[in-house]
Amino acid sequence: MAFRASVLTLYPEMFPGPLGASLAGEGLRTGLWSLETHQIREHGIGRHRNVDDTPAGGGAGMVLRCDVLAAAIDAAVPENDTRPRLLMSPRGRPLSQRMVRDYVAGEGVVIVCGRFEGVDERVIEGRGLTEVSVGDYILSGGEMAAMVLLDACVRLIPGVMGKEASGTEESFENGLLEYPHYTRPREWEGRGLPEALLSGDHARIARWRRERAEQITRERRPDLLNPSPLGGEGGSAKR
Repeated sequence: MAFRASVLTLYPEMFPGPLGASLAGEGLRTGLWSLETHQIREHGIGRHRNVDDTPAGGGAGMVLRCDVLAAAIDAAVPENDTRPRLLMSPRGRPLSQRMVRDYVAGEGVVIVCGRFEGVDERVIEGRGLTEVSVGDYILSGGEMAAMVLLDACVRLIPGVMGKEASGTEESFENGLLEYPHYTRPREWEGRGLPEALLSGDHARIARWRRERAEQITRERRPDLLNPSPLGGEGGSAKR
């Protein structure tokens, strides 16, 4: 069964956006994966389809109502749909390559895109939403974060990328950042290609790549070599 993505949002016109281009877009057009969007405002309250209200206890901003969002989820997702229900959130679990692979191994994902100050906690609990973050920064809403998550998933769907090996030697796949890449010309502005890559010795090339990957990881992301027991494989939170 093809990977199915269902996105609940106040701005369905933002999709597929960049997901409709390049290899992801080709996979979408050829049926390797599917994308459907659901307008949360269709379930808004009153003549103006209101979807938010002031925070209980006071404070700045507005909060997405639990009854509105629950109605949108219930209309979009059948009870027997076992796909993970995700809420893009700054306080969520950091998205990792391992999580992405788990999502791709299933039938797809349901993604709720928050807006305003946040989402009423009761709908998170009542509809079993798992909060996921794409980094320690704040976005205007969950749509861009949802695209990041979906792009990470879609490129791993069999048939989307050109070469199977392309997805297995990248950063985070083996707990390391990726080794440096080179191509023609052989000399550029006084800089040559690493001798090991010109040797034709596959074992030497593999060893060089592994050593460089380890060095770069130590310098730039030592947390990957000593992962936190609470986190995934790096990163942190937002909507």
